[in-house]
Amino acid sequence: MSADRIHDRIHLVVLFGGQSAEHDVSCTTAAHVLAAADPNRYRITPIGISTEGEWALATEAAAALADGAHRLPARLDPRGESLAPSLVLGEAADGPERTVVLPLLHGPMGEDGTVQGLLELANVPYAGAGVLGSAVAMDKAMAKQVLNAAGVPQARYRAFAEHQLTPGLPAELADELGLPCFVKPANMGSSVGVSRAKTVEELRDAIAYALTYDEWIVVEEGITGREIEVAVIGNTDPFVSVPGEIVPGDEFYSYDDKYVNDASVGLVPAALTHDQVATVQQMALDVYRALRCEGLARCDFFLEESGRARGFLCNEVNTMPGFTPISMFPKMLIASGFTYPEIIDRLVELALDRHARRRRNTKH
Repeated sequence: MSADRIHDRIHLVVLFGGQSAEHDVSCTTAAHVLAAADPNRYRITPIGISTEGEWALATEAAAALADGAHRLPARLDPRGESLAPSLVLGEAADGPERTVVLPLLHGPMGEDGTVQGLLELANVPYAGAGVLGSAVAMDKAMAKQVLNAAGVPQARYRAFAEHQLTPGLPAELADELGLPCFVKPANMGSSVGVSRAKTVEELRDAIAYALTYDEWIVVEEGITGREIEVAVIGNTDPFVSVPGEIVPGDEFYSYDDKYVNDASVGLVPAALTHDQVATVQQMALDVYRALRCEGLARCDFFLEESGRARGFLCNEVNTMPGFTPISMFPKMLIASGFTYPEIIDRLVELALDRHARRRRNTKH
């Protein structure tokens, strides 16, 4: 399906905000996507979701779009008339235009298959992975199990639920995985809730902190290596970008390092050999397919150039990566030949393609 054919009557619904700890990151992502989307190709409706789960038309953003994308505020205000999600999506699906939803939601209650399931029931095309791919990739513990089964190299780890935590478990994990190690909530992104533990006591505190974000925890061995990322965009025949590299300004690529201190550096393309580029691109494809990703994803790796692995280890996969000015996903695609508006156009095309394919398979 060509871009020229799909854009004649497209109503683009941009969902942003959400109930997770990544609410602010989502708002920033939406502001940049709204500014880049071509108003001559799309009728754009921004819908904000509050941290309490209320859906509302983003009246400030909509008014700014009417005056031109340059008028968009730095932060989108979702306040307005509160709407039921079913009403919003039902009206969108029944309109004269083809509707595509960009669920620019990061973290739980948005990136984890919940909103994707709602959109499937509403019969509305949407960008990104489906229910299964979104849910599995969001849950780091389940994603690691799937990638293990697919033979993808990873750091050593242990995953457990809050009810499985015992007083002796932190010391056991330190013996098994070594120190320092990393503690992560299973269902969270943007490094929210992540800690680096250098002692057993720090490990115990890090587990308690991560449990404030999720009831499932992943503890990983510390890897000394470079942080390499790859953008993937596509459905059945995905395109893989040139790799990029993150040089953290903190002990690791933390939330503050990403969004507060502006201390990290993103290098695109990464300084890799031809063989290393080919290897990590193929691994990104393998990971993308193993986790049932569609539409887009950012695949993150460690390059351990010495020690046990001496190669690439998959860290995690983000099925709705950020689109902020510092975000690596658009940077890597732009370095691979895309423009920012072309990325949006491609995601719309992929959403329509996937929706048509899924509906063929579910109607008998």
